[in-house]
This record gives sequence, C-alpha cells and structure tokens, in this order.
Amino acid sequence: SGFGLLEAGIVHPKNETNIMMKNLVDVVFGGLSYWLFGYGLSFGQDSGNNPFCGIGHWFVTSKDHQMGLVYSNFIFQLSFTTTATTIVSGAMAERTKLDAYIIFSFFNTLVYCLPAHWVWADNGFLRTLGVLDIAGAGVVHLLGGVSALVAAIILGPRTGRFDKDSTTGNMGHPTNAVMGLFMLWWGWLAFNAGSTYGISGGKWKLASKSATTTMISSIGGGVQGIFMSYILTRKFLIDDIINSILGSLVSITGSCAVVNPAEGILIGVIGGFICMMMGRLMERIKVDDPVGAFPVHGIGGLWGLLAIGLFVDIDESEDTTMGQRGLFHGGGVKLLGVQALAAVIITAWTVLTTLIILLPLHFSLGLRLSVEDELLGSDFCEHGIDH
Repeated sequence: SGFGLLEAGIVHPKNETNIMMKNLVDVVFGGLSYWLFGYGLSFGQDSGNNPFCGIGHWFVTSKDHQMGLVYSNFIFQLSFTTTATTIVSGAMAERTKLDAYIIFSFFNTLVYCLPAHWVWADNGFLRTLGVLDIAGAGVVHLLGGVSALVAAIILGPRTGRFDKDSTTGNMGHPTNAVMGLFMLWWGWLAFNAGSTYGISGGKWKLASKSATTTMISSIGGGVQGIFMSYILTRKFLIDDIINSILGSLVSITGSCAVVNPAEGILIGVIGGFICMMMGRLMERIKVDDPVGAFPVHGIGGLWGLLAIGLFVDIDESEDTTMGQRGLFHGGGVKLLGVQALAAVIITAWTVLTTLIILLPLHFSLGLRLSVEDELLGSDFCEHGIDH
C-alpha cells in the first residue's frame, strides 16, 4: 500500500488508478506464482542440499512438525518477492499495458526466487561463501532496481518526457507521495526487524537493534536530502527528500541487525546522497524512471551490500555474521570481496532473466501503450475512468 500510494502520488492523475492496479497485480499474480513454484525454488528441501536451487514445497503445503515454520516463512517471504516486482512497476509507470504487466508480474517471481536461495537458504552457494544480507539489500532491492532499469530502457521514455518545457514527469499529487513514504517508512521497521526471525533468545535484541538502526539511518538520509536539495536548487524538492529517505532505508536493509546506530546514520547519509545524484544522472542521460526505482533500490541496494563488508561486527549473541567482521572492524577485505561478488552475480542474473521475460512480451503482445492511449491516460483507456 505504501509503494502504491507513493507511485500514485508521483504519476500524472490520469494514470494514478492504473499504477495502483499494477501494485494489486503484483500481489495477486506474483503471489500466485510464488505459492505455485517460487517458494519451492527458494526454500524447498525435498531433494537434498542443492546450493543453487530449492526443490519441494510446491503449492506450499505442509503437514509435518515444520508446518508453522513453513507457513510463517512463506508469508514473510511473499512480502519480499512482491516488493521486488513492485519496485519494477514504478519504472514502467504511465506507458505499460496492463495485460503485458500481468504476465510479467507472474513470471518475475523467477527472477527473485533463485537469488533468495543463494543468499538465505542454509546451503545456498553465496551464503556458504560468507555473503550477508539481513533483510534484502541485494536479494530484494538491488535485484528489483536492476530489473527496473532494464524495463525502463526497453520501454523508452514517456511521450514528450525529455522535450523542452515538457510537463510530463511532474509530480501529480505530492501529498499522496509523502503519505506513501510515511507508510513505507514505518513498514520498513517490520521488514527489517522481522528479518531477525524471532523474539526469543537473543533475537529480540537483534530485532530492536534492527528497528533502531533503520530509523537512525533514515533520519540521516532525510537530513542529507533536505540540505542537499536546498544547496543544489534553493528549494526543498519533494522528490529529492523522498528518494533520499528511501535510499537510506534501502542502504541499511542489508546490515540493520549487525551495525551500530552511529554506523547506520553514516550508511544512510551516503546512501541518500548517491541515490539523489544517480537520479540526476539518469535525467541527464535521458533514462526515464518515473519514480526513481533504479537510483533508490538499485544503487541503494548495491551500497547496502558493500556497506556490510565495511561496517559489520561480530554478533556474539546469535552469530548472525557467521564470525565475520567488516573492513573497519579489523576483518580485512574478505567480506567486502564476497559482498561485491554477490552484487555482480545478482546483477548479471537479474539483467539476463528480466530480458528473457520482457523481450518476448515486447515483440509479441507489446509492452507499451500506443501514443494516443498514453496521452489519454491509462485510467481511461484500460479502466474506463474519465477524470
């Protein structure tokens, strides 16, 4: 709901219902495919310890003593996979056919579920190398952001987007966008704290630390966004501030439970800054990403993965870091190296699989609305809503 309201506030009012429907589609069709096969490919264990792919738990049915763990993990992971797809919807906003997007949403689960196995399954090959990603800086956000960039490039810019004096791209309802940010902001606390998977033993300490570090990081991103927006434009631009806060939230996602708040605020400030600058670079090179999905999630997720290799310290209560320290805590460059390797692998996988899904749609059914329909607005053309 936070993503939906944020995106609906950013797009033109003639497309706001359509972008909300695309968020609904992510849950309905993305959720269906994750139940059918996605969860099994991520965490199924019916055929032993495959480091590259899970097998089993198709249709997510469990009758054994692990029932509670399977079902609770499915529901929590469902929020991750739908988030990864929803990130892409923002980059495709205002020019994508809904029927093509439904197909994309169903199959995009395949992009997410294998990296989730590699990093989060006990036997995943990246996990066994020592890769850390507490709540999805790489698995969710880098993946979603890179997929968004691929989609934006394939679709091309909105009609008139980069014409001189064009109003295409102006924020439709800034108040709704800020309300969406508020919903995401507080939801992020559950997203990150919940990734400690428990409140018993020492896990409640990690959960509370995750929430605190997440909040402090986002405060740093917000301060950076407010000051830098004014320094650069002599105005407090809403999209600068929103994307700086979101960029800081993405950046802390991977390390929220294993860095201290002082390190968290530094991660957030850097994350917010590089996301803001990447947004300006994409404007300059004329890549049309209406909501800043790649700067926020792609670049923020990349920084979040690398920050783990710099700032994490040993978690003595639950061994979340598997005995590893980051570079700034005397751990050397090993962890930073495996984090960078994970970023490269996730990026390459995402580019390849997103192309495999989108290019056939682009050349058969067609991804993009006609120019006439785009100018009329997708709310009218696809939903019969006359504003």
